[in-house]
Amino acid sequence: MFKAAIFDLDGTLLDRERSLASFIDSQYDRFPGELGHIPKEQFMQRFIELDARGYRWKDEVYQQLVVEFGITDISWEIMLADYLSRFKEHCVGFPGLTDMLGELQKNSVQLALITNGPGQLQLDSIRALGIEDYFSVALVSGIEGISKPDPRIFEKALEALGVKPHEAVYIGDHPENDIAAAKAVGMSAIWMENPHGQAPTADFKVSHLQQLPALVANDAIEISGFEPLYAEA
Repeated sequence: MFKAAIFDLDGTLLDRERSLASFIDSQYDRFPGELGHIPKEQFMQRFIELDARGYRWKDEVYQQLVVEFGITDISWEIMLADYLSRFKEHCVGFPGLTDMLGELQKNSVQLALITNGPGQLQLDSIRALGIEDYFSVALVSGIEGISKPDPRIFEKALEALGVKPHEAVYIGDHPENDIAAAKAVGMSAIWMENPHGQAPTADFKVSHLQQLPALVANDAIEISGFEPLYAEA
């Protein structure tokens, strides 16, 4: 049984693809005069392509959209400000999110969160999901000045929790920033399976949040006992 579970946010707890699609759809509708000359589906698809699953800064995304679609009646700065202030209204968690966190808490597992991204945006997303009270530690790269995969942000979380690396497990969706980085500091790692890549160094993979409590808090299961191959729960 692990003493602590540390989570990624986007793509792990927050269903970012659904959340972003909902936001873009809403933003397009809020600016019909400025964006109406662009077919909505085309605008949404290009936004998602440029966004690159959140790994491209939104100022670059909006500047590129302005150029490609010949947007002249609204600036990229206004659209960016709209994103930063209103994305939280569209945040959707993966199924079973709060039940999973609650079950881990009942099993006396300490919970922490490490996420890359702008400070206020990420904090707003956490609050929008209604999960802030589950975590005793929440580190956002935009506030800490350290981003995953830098080992220092993982070490800071472990120190704040008062646990050693082998006593904690990290759960995330990114093969390098989450899985490989957590393993590099001596933690076990669980990969949230997704169609965007593979995580061959993960100790285990899950496809649903509901699978996590049995792996993290069950004395009968030791993740370190598994070969570093994909095994189904």
